[in-house]
Amino acid sequence: MSTAPSAPVSASGAPDRQPSKRALRGLDALNFTLADVRDGLGPYLAIYLIAVRGPDQGWNEATTGMIMTIAGIAGLIAQTPAGALIDRSRHKRVIVIAAALAVTLSCLALPFISNFYAVAATQSLAGIAGAIFPPALAAITLGVVGPKLFSKRIGRNEGFNHAGNAVSAALAGGLAYLFGPIVVFWLMGVLAALSIGAMLMVPDEAIDNDLARGLDCAEDESCEQPSGLTALLQNKYLMLFALLAAIFHLSNAAMLTSVGQLLTHLSGKDNATSLIAICIVAAQCVMVPVAMFVGHKADAIGRKPIFLAAFGVLALRGVLYTFSNNPFYLVAVQLLDGIGAGVYGALFPIVVADLTRGTGRFNVSQGAVATAQGLGASLSATLAGLIIVSAGYSAAFLTLAGIAGLGFALYLTMMPETRGFEPAQAGTPSDPTGRPALATA
Repeated sequence: MSTAPSAPVSASGAPDRQPSKRALRGLDALNFTLADVRDGLGPYLAIYLIAVRGPDQGWNEATTGMIMTIAGIAGLIAQTPAGALIDRSRHKRVIVIAAALAVTLSCLALPFISNFYAVAATQSLAGIAGAIFPPALAAITLGVVGPKLFSKRIGRNEGFNHAGNAVSAALAGGLAYLFGPIVVFWLMGVLAALSIGAMLMVPDEAIDNDLARGLDCAEDESCEQPSGLTALLQNKYLMLFALLAAIFHLSNAAMLTSVGQLLTHLSGKDNATSLIAICIVAAQCVMVPVAMFVGHKADAIGRKPIFLAAFGVLALRGVLYTFSNNPFYLVAVQLLDGIGAGVYGALFPIVVADLTRGTGRFNVSQGAVATAQGLGASLSATLAGLIIVSAGYSAAFLTLAGIAGLGFALYLTMMPETRGFEPAQAGTPSDPTGRPALATA
């Protein structure tokens, strides 16, 4: 049964939510256990295909990058429909559970197949299912805690997500050292089962489905639900943020994968999985306090200076990778990923919420921006793979760093501070330039 319609979400605030302790503990557990499931195999896919399958079966950096690009494109096509589905559905828990099962089954099938097209199909399924998680987790969080507590809660979500990634990566590294890279697949199955239990900890009645989509009219009114493209085109700053999200992931997505491939060549397949696990653990341990900091300070400091720091650190990381091939040095540089990715993960839903506040378009807009983000991420692997094959790892890292520098410049010169931003609506005053009004303090 639906809860009573909630009051509109506005710059002046929305009705206070008093979430139950059980629901909050469920959100913590869900973000912790779903951390590794939501991204599928991630960098482990490249290690498995190159180190275990190898050139004898036709796998190198270029073909592996192509698989990741195909999966990424499938996921990005699903992003906007996923956001619209979350907006419309009143059964968000069921959707999250189904997506977790789909990702896990597609990954568990990988050791039993070797054909390029079969691998591409399973990883595309994982990409499509994985598109569900970001809008679903943000929507469930908004529906449970309300807009006033959203920024702080998103920071906590990201903290538990990174802590879960760190623990699962540590387990993967240790177990892979003992039993080989294949253990990663079975670990994912265990985590998926735990994530289902965590999702069931959040009572269905604790989720206000109207707040979860940032609804600006009552449930029994006729509320037009725009397509993702329409949601973007109607808000020029949302379009700009989508471009910046694409640039960030075009630079960031291939960095860890490329480091993993480099470590495979430097250290051999027996040590590559454990070394990449160390890289992940190191970065995730940094992401936990960074995400918590962003959640607590984003309202006080503002979104723009923190996001600029993320772009700057990302560019620096790419440059530093070129200074040495020492595995310990590469792991040390990977710590910087904790700052850039930690900031991005915590701020992404906050900025989208800023730009869509009160419109009822929060989740579909998340999907639309995530489509652009996914396009950047999917092209990143192929771009880096082609540069590595033709010009080497240093050239690839410097190219990725240059892309991050471009993103920094665009954000600095063109993106406004979104704290207190009021999207243009009927009856919302605009300045002479047509910009949506900013809420006054």
